[in-house]
Amino acid sequence: MTKRTFAGSRENSVHHFKTKEVHADTEYDWEECGLGKTERRIFMTPGGQLKDEHEGILLMLKILDKVSGKMKKQGKVEFMHLEQIVDFFKIFADKCHHGKEEDLLFPEMEKAGIPRDRGPIGVMLAEHVQGRAYVRAMGEAVEALKKGDPKAQGKFIENASNYITLLTQHIDKENNILFPMGDRVLNRDLQKQLVEKFEIVEREKIGVGTHEKFHKLLHQLKEIYLGS
Repeated sequence: MTKRTFAGSRENSVHHFKTKEVHADTEYDWEECGLGKTERRIFMTPGGQLKDEHEGILLMLKILDKVSGKMKKQGKVEFMHLEQIVDFFKIFADKCHHGKEEDLLFPEMEKAGIPRDRGPIGVMLAEHVQGRAYVRAMGEAVEALKKGDPKAQGKFIENASNYITLLTQHIDKENNILFPMGDRVLNRDLQKQLVEKFEIVEREKIGVGTHEKFHKLLHQLKEIYLGS
């Protein structure tokens, strides 16, 4: 079982040794070494893994913002890049990442007593729905742009702006409120099971190698629009 990050590494999610800083909600204990207590044994919680995925999503939001700004100033952006960005949000951010939350993490948090209706989970689910509408509209605008529709540029820019605002705030709420709540109410064994099921979601919902494909795309678009 592996935990993938957008830092370019594939790391064992339960017994991988490393010395770099980890998320505050990640559990660890010190491992005795021949040179002293110099390394940490990391257990990546479901929330910690989803936070790592948020880093990739936030990077693509920054790219989207730059793309929208370029479109507004110059009136033209590579159609392929627009399609790739929309695909990233449809497949990775929604189908895979939100799928892990909606199908696995949120139901277990509900069982543990965190309310859905008129509670934090319900708010996150409603924002997922709104986000899908913005991404769908961006996709429609890209198709219209390819056909020469003069109004499509404004539609793309407007929905991109709305999506960036929504998802940036959404991620902040999950990282700082909802995921820490989940780490508190879910026992360690259940959290391990969820992390294992996250791997199954990736294989079944987006396919083997898709995560790596989007990782490569992020770095390519970052170099083009944000610099190295």
